[in-house]
Amino acid sequence: MSHAAPAHHFGDKTGVLTAVAAEGYARFADALEAAGDDLHDTGLAYVRFAVDHPAHFAVMFRPQLYRTDDPELAAARARADAVLTRGVRGAAPDGGRDADGSAALAAWSIVHGFADLWLSGALPADLGDDPVAAAGPIIGHLFPG
Repeated sequence: MSHAAPAHHFGDKTGVLTAVAAEGYARFADALEAAGDDLHDTGLAYVRFAVDHPAHFAVMFRPQLYRTDDPELAAARARADAVLTRGVRGAAPDGGRDADGSAALAAWSIVHGFADLWLSGALPADLGDDPVAAAGPIIGHLFPG
């Protein structure tokens, strides 16, 4: 394949990155759905996805790199968002209302921050070499009983 082939197929760099983000969100939604309705398991699936698919993860959460109005990307992202929202509703301390969205934002911030810190190598070495095992106790702080 020539260097011009991807540009011809996708149009430009933004088109390539839009395709990467759309594929990433579709795989991400699959991984989150496979985790079921338990927020803890969903959080672990989030971290596992980030570690197993770092290139997709790096592009997915940088909307300035791609076309956010792409229908395939929007559908996959909406699917992933729905799984995350459902998990938070089931565990939120206010009976699942989360009227202001703060519980959802807290959950997302914790799992995404952990995943990003792990990928960047910024976490303490004594956490070990298994990111999912290391994330377990951190995710457990989301909605303590």
